[in-house]
Amino acid sequence: MNIKPKILVVIESLDVNDSSGTKGRVALLQSFVKSGYEVIALHYTQRDVKITDIECIKVTERRDTILFILSRIQRLLYRWFKIDVGSWVDSKFGFSFGFFNDANSLKRAVTKYNPTDFDMIWTLSKGNSYRSHKTLLLSPKWHSKWYAYVHDPYPQQLYPRPYNYVPYGFRKKRNFFREITLKAKYIVFPSQLLKDWMLSYYVEIARKSLIIPHQLSGQNVSGNTLPDYFDSNKFNVLHAGNLLDLRDPKPVVEAFELFLKQSPSAKKNAALFFLGKKSIFSNYLKIKAEKIPQIYASQDYVPFEQVFSMQQNTSVNIILEATSEISPFLPGKFAHCVEADVPILLIGPHYSECKRLFGSEYPYSFEFDDINKIANAFHKMYDQWMENKESLKLNRPDLQQYLSAKYLKEVLEESTQNQSS
Repeated sequence: MNIKPKILVVIESLDVNDSSGTKGRVALLQSFVKSGYEVIALHYTQRDVKITDIECIKVTERRDTILFILSRIQRLLYRWFKIDVGSWVDSKFGFSFGFFNDANSLKRAVTKYNPTDFDMIWTLSKGNSYRSHKTLLLSPKWHSKWYAYVHDPYPQQLYPRPYNYVPYGFRKKRNFFREITLKAKYIVFPSQLLKDWMLSYYVEIARKSLIIPHQLSGQNVSGNTLPDYFDSNKFNVLHAGNLLDLRDPKPVVEAFELFLKQSPSAKKNAALFFLGKKSIFSNYLKIKAEKIPQIYASQDYVPFEQVFSMQQNTSVNIILEATSEISPFLPGKFAHCVEADVPILLIGPHYSECKRLFGSEYPYSFEFDDINKIANAFHKMYDQWMENKESLKLNRPDLQQYLSAKYLKEVLEESTQNQSS
């Protein structure tokens, strides 16, 4: 009997409803399994989670440490007296007391396993938290098998302009990340442009980077998960995801409004959806939706099952990137949109990982001020939809392959061969 290669994963969350990042990490674990690996996931979700064919082990928070006590004192000072010492703690130590306690809690779980029993150990995080990576820095006997996954520029002051946030303790955070690049066997990025961007700050990445994009989920879609406000018989245009401050929906709304004015029949057949939590654009979208009944904007988070079902049943998906000169990010929803196999309306800067993957000949790729061109694209897709709904397809088998478990397996096998050579 063939023995499956084994991967130990240290991950902060397995709750797909807590962020788009977690959705992508769970899809990656599922692709590990599809690629023939046995996967054990040590997670810090603080509740039991079950994923088919993956051994999920909940790591409990250590409450017997001085770090735990300090983290609770910090929390209570703010709750009771509105005294916030967080900025001082971060400036002094780089991270919160809770961060260090969580990393130590995860480390205790990792020490129960032997590196010789595994082919790889992966650290996966979300947002600006890299607790799992700190865990591995504290576990040197695993370094020769460590795959450190990096989903965004780190620390935050390395985001491309016009992002300009500088976190407290940024120098210590820079040193922390540099140590990761020195100690890990591989630094894994979902995006080629993100790797190139980070390489300009951390030269050690050059000799140890892998590109593994977000994975196709392969999740079955049930029509029962579609909400009442979504009519799958219409020409639906969908943007799923929170509208961050620099992710301006106005070009889409203005182009859609122009499209409706120029196509009278679309007023009864078309709809535009924005799904996500409230943002600085919520009031703008609310006013527009009151004037234009074809526009729907959710006022809060929409459960992942519903969002994914709508993505797979819509006529057009939208990827809206931040207003910037470069977007090195690969959005978590990129794989979901490719999986839907319907056209993707892409709005972003010229230098963009999404645009790099689609190629220069892709017809539905635009910049932020291309309102007339976007409206014309709506016309073109709507006319095709009216003629034959089934013909409106993305039809990009190359992207399907790039995001597949098969491609992932090829990358991993090559990396382990290099590791043993």
